[in-house]
Amino acid sequence: MFDALPDIPRLFTGLAEWSACLVYIMLMRRRLAPLALATTLAGGLALLIGVQLLAAELPIALWTLGMLLAVASMYGLILLCTNSSPRQAGFLVARAFVLAELVASLEWQLHTYFLDDSTPSWVGYALVGSLYAAAFSFVYIIERRHFPENQVLTVDNRMLVTSAGIAIVTFLMSNLSFVTSNSPFTGRGASEVFYIRTLVDLAGFVVLYALRGQQLAVQRSIEVDVMNVIVRNQRDQYLQSKHDIDQVNRKYHDLKHYIHAIRAESNPQLRATYVDRLEDSIRGYEQTALNTDNVVLDTILTAKRAQCEREGINLTIVADGSAVDFIDAMDLVTIVGNSLDNAIEASSRLIDPEHRLIRVAIYRQGRFAMIKVENYFEGDLDIIDGLPRTTKAHSTHHGYGLKNMTSAAQHYGGTLTARVEHDWFVVRTLVPIADAAKRINATRV
Repeated sequence: MFDALPDIPRLFTGLAEWSACLVYIMLMRRRLAPLALATTLAGGLALLIGVQLLAAELPIALWTLGMLLAVASMYGLILLCTNSSPRQAGFLVARAFVLAELVASLEWQLHTYFLDDSTPSWVGYALVGSLYAAAFSFVYIIERRHFPENQVLTVDNRMLVTSAGIAIVTFLMSNLSFVTSNSPFTGRGASEVFYIRTLVDLAGFVVLYALRGQQLAVQRSIEVDVMNVIVRNQRDQYLQSKHDIDQVNRKYHDLKHYIHAIRAESNPQLRATYVDRLEDSIRGYEQTALNTDNVVLDTILTAKRAQCEREGINLTIVADGSAVDFIDAMDLVTIVGNSLDNAIEASSRLIDPEHRLIRVAIYRQGRFAMIKVENYFEGDLDIIDGLPRTTKAHSTHHGYGLKNMTSAAQHYGGTLTARVEHDWFVVRTLVPIADAAKRINATRV
């Protein structure tokens, strides 16, 4: 049965495998510079075609070995060209392999139906080139939404095993007719065999495509839930801080009356001791409290300064609260609160107390409001699309603070940037004051 059917030429198979790899290489972040990438891709094309030609010379008993060599070559090409982990590369290879089988099968089915031995060879090559170009370009377009540039590809062991299993089952089922015709899942005529192979490959690709879509939907759902929790926690934290400061203000007001009463104490030495203690406690509060001409900002910065004092962090603040009066309270909490939370967390991990430094500057810069939070930084950091990649162990559930900050800034037509500058990690939020005022007025209308 296997020898009776004209199978796909090995040249076409190798070209399909290389093209499928190219689709997913272009969807991922490349590891190599353009010239090195082009050279590696050219070498990969030669390798894949060479492996297929070598497999054609192997006996049928070693047919599986030839396919394993082809898959290993595809894996090496993707791993070398993209900034992917071994697990991510395995996930991509499973998709690329099924895609290559589908396009090669479809082209050969059309080839054997429309062309015969009398057809000039250039017509066959033109059919291969045009169909491959159209099919792989189409897949690149529809897969683009499944591989967003600003999102890290998350592949766990279960996803890798599931994708690999689908690819293996698809390949075995699609090629079963070439091994035996005595099966309820195989065809007996050439046209049936080709149709079954193409249909099974298509089903396998659709399943992998849908699986990736479902994975992204789950990730987006988790992201929304986590962001909502962060916003609620920030709101609760702000309200609690405001409540605490209001209580201290009331006590401060009462203390002034207590001082007058204590001064009436008849024992001069005891009276002086009480007065000194009360004045010291008031002086400590006055040093902690802030007055930036913005109540929300005062609440945030006062709470964060108290936290820094507890953790041995030197926090320097220069803030003009009137510069950010137009920003909604919760948006201000999101931007300033998250920036300081990240800075405090990073600073608290530093061993040298002299390096536990945070600087906050909030001021007008022309027609813009600038919110700048910077902390002393040690180590390396990966910046992706202007934002740092989280250094926490479970990156799937982290990194939403910066996303919330960016979203809040963009709501006012502003921008947020984060980068390392001379051993300082600097987060800048720049918001146009005029545009923000217009936006608020339009919302109120």
